[in-house]
Amino acid sequence: MFIRRTATSARKSSQTYYTYRLVEGVRTGSAVRQITLLNLGSDFDIPSVQWPALAKRVDGLLHGQASLGLEQLPEVVEAMAQRCAAKLIALRPAWPENTLGVVAGAAGAAGAPGATQVPQTSQAGDAGRFQEVDVESIENVRPRSVGVEQVALFAMRECGLEDKLAQLGLNRPQLAAALGNIVARMAHPGSELSSHAWLQRRSSLGELIGFDFETMDLNRLYRSSDALYKHRAALQDHLFGAAQSVFGFTQALVLYDLTNTYFEGVAASAPKAKRGRSKEKRSDCPLVTLAMVLDGSGFVRKSEVFAGNASEPATLQGMLSALTATKGAAVVMDAGIATEANLVWLKANGYHYVVVSRQRDRQFDPELATEVLSAGEVTIKIHRVEDAKTGEAKLYCHSPGREQKDRAIDEAKASRFEASLQKIADALSKPTGLKAMGAVMQKLGRAKQRYARAAQHYEVTVVPDASGTQAASLTWEKRVKPGSAAMYPGVYCLRTTLVDLDDATLWRTYTMLTQLESVFRSLKTDLGLRPVYHHAPRRIEGHLFISVLAYHFVHTLRLKLKAAGVHDAWDTLRETLASQQRITTTLLRRDGRCIHVRKATRPEPHQQTILTILGLSANAGSTQRSLV
Repeated sequence: MFIRRTATSARKSSQTYYTYRLVEGVRTGSAVRQITLLNLGSDFDIPSVQWPALAKRVDGLLHGQASLGLEQLPEVVEAMAQRCAAKLIALRPAWPENTLGVVAGAAGAAGAPGATQVPQTSQAGDAGRFQEVDVESIENVRPRSVGVEQVALFAMRECGLEDKLAQLGLNRPQLAAALGNIVARMAHPGSELSSHAWLQRRSSLGELIGFDFETMDLNRLYRSSDALYKHRAALQDHLFGAAQSVFGFTQALVLYDLTNTYFEGVAASAPKAKRGRSKEKRSDCPLVTLAMVLDGSGFVRKSEVFAGNASEPATLQGMLSALTATKGAAVVMDAGIATEANLVWLKANGYHYVVVSRQRDRQFDPELATEVLSAGEVTIKIHRVEDAKTGEAKLYCHSPGREQKDRAIDEAKASRFEASLQKIADALSKPTGLKAMGAVMQKLGRAKQRYARAAQHYEVTVVPDASGTQAASLTWEKRVKPGSAAMYPGVYCLRTTLVDLDDATLWRTYTMLTQLESVFRSLKTDLGLRPVYHHAPRRIEGHLFISVLAYHFVHTLRLKLKAAGVHDAWDTLRETLASQQRITTTLLRRDGRCIHVRKATRPEPHQQTILTILGLSANAGSTQRSLV
């Protein structure tokens, strides 16, 4: 076995390049002929001085000969040897069906100490299954994860993703790279660089789809990101339609919100990388904003990337204009987007809405309130006020948990504001204390600005001395502002045009907005949305879109599992499935030949539960057997 370099001329350019092959000499009668075992391609970069050692190591791996450690091969050579051996084993046919043998505990003479023998069998179904091997020779090599990969591919095939990508013109390597990007984001969230390393070294995805990721360069993974984003509209329409078909839901609700994520680096070449208010407290970094429209079922209808300083209210009309939502669909959104202009636009375009009111005045009468039991068995009281002039209903909702939270915040803010006032007042009685009227007023203004939530409920009086230039005293009195959150702690207001629905239905409709918030949390923590390392605009948007696609398949899986009583979050499911591996077991036979068996490890009970619900095989990738 040796490496051969062959000069080849390109047909169009006539330029000469070299290809490399792993070749073996085979004797046929009195003649020796050379056959190509493996095409190593033109990017083979192992130094020629290492070729003999590489070929020898490949041969040793094929025949189950452990390295004696006499020659420590460089890591890159050992990795190449193991990859070549794995390919050759996969290409070898299974042992002949009429191969009969005996299973033994150790090789050597029959009856050797420690040997266990099982009588030969002549049953046709057992042919080739029973072999006599040396148990001391057993090695388990090339462990690769398969649990998450199998369920991820199941979700993609449920939605017809591979067929759709083929229709969009992606060839086989491009399609494999696209699947690799998405599955890696589900199983090992991170950058495309980390996805590339995971696909090559830790995952058996290539075995499941028949593609060798170890030969795929990083640029192909980046280019597949570009291709996915290029077909973003077609993919989102297809996947949303597939989800409707699989789960049978109708478009009754539209959930809308935005989030942002930050860049590593200054991202000077990215036009949408702007400073803004970071929802992750990373305002020290440039940001980019992701807006999403979800159906009430939780599937993404549309996504769009905006600049990091985008005004939230200004994005709504553009996002919804292109949708073909059912006439009369209700839009659910928070107060940051629910401006009067947006509400007028929604009415004019045939939408209903359920939104958090931006108005600051509150009211609540427990005697007029109805009660609703939340999913957490907490009683929510709702005081409904209808406005015939605007055609709206306002629901003033009181939550006991929110009341405790509001009171705690208000008391803390009030205590700190009063402490600031006391500090200013104490300084007036000290010889060296701050007394100048202008300076005192400035300090008072800073305290009001810092504790604005509490300051609105205080009437503060600064009394000047006879000259009018010095402050003589400072006093304050707390007067809770009517209609404020402090007057009605735990109360928030919802506005809606769905006046025909009862209070409980309207409140539960609004609470679906928490589903969108959980989606954003999942995207950022479970699916590698943040941070963004790219600077090229198409790569930035491609990175975000891969996370959106990954979410679609995660949500598909979770809905199917929930229907069967499994309610685990994706990070829990991913951790549960991650320990199932595909492993190659090598064993030496008595006659010196080597058996290689590659299959998945037996699922643990909690893994088997998931596979059973989804109707998947316990042995992902099936069993491969070869005899060398």
